[in-house]
Amino acid sequence: MSFFDNVPTVTHRSFMPDVQPTLDPPPRTVRPEDDLYALPENFLEVEVRNPQTQGIGRKMYTDYEIVCRTNLPTFKHAASVVRRRYSDFEWFKYVLERECPHVNIPPLPGKVFTNRFSDEVIEDRRLGLERFLQIVTGHPLIQTGSKILVPFVQDPNFSRDAYGY
Repeated sequence: MSFFDNVPTVTHRSFMPDVQPTLDPPPRTVRPEDDLYALPENFLEVEVRNPQTQGIGRKMYTDYEIVCRTNLPTFKHAASVVRRRYSDFEWFKYVLERECPHVNIPPLPGKVFTNRFSDEVIEDRRLGLERFLQIVTGHPLIQTGSKILVPFVQDPNFSRDAYGY
């Protein structure tokens, strides 16, 4: 017989009978794999697509479709589709640089003077314009500090003349 045979065993409950440890998180009502497919709390998707060349001769230009899907309160519509041409993007960048002087506005894809209506040139420009818009629309200071961002991205009746820049 050892000394420990006569010692009563003491458990955690004997000291605190009404206290249960609560280290486990509350039970989930949604399985983790379901979260993978749920909409994020805040989202913003901007896509530049479907380039179309308009006009004849020296009056030819290419415009691009801007598709925006979001649930951010800054934007007026959850989904929108508008068309803009490269010169509109140049003006938009110019205005953003004045409205948000403390934000580094990314460059636009460069101007092309030869072979500018080839499929390769148009696709490269489309990708550059999409990258530009994704950076600009996703920037919180531009979202809150620009008066021109939402109309440019979402208003199908947008006109540069309506703004005093």
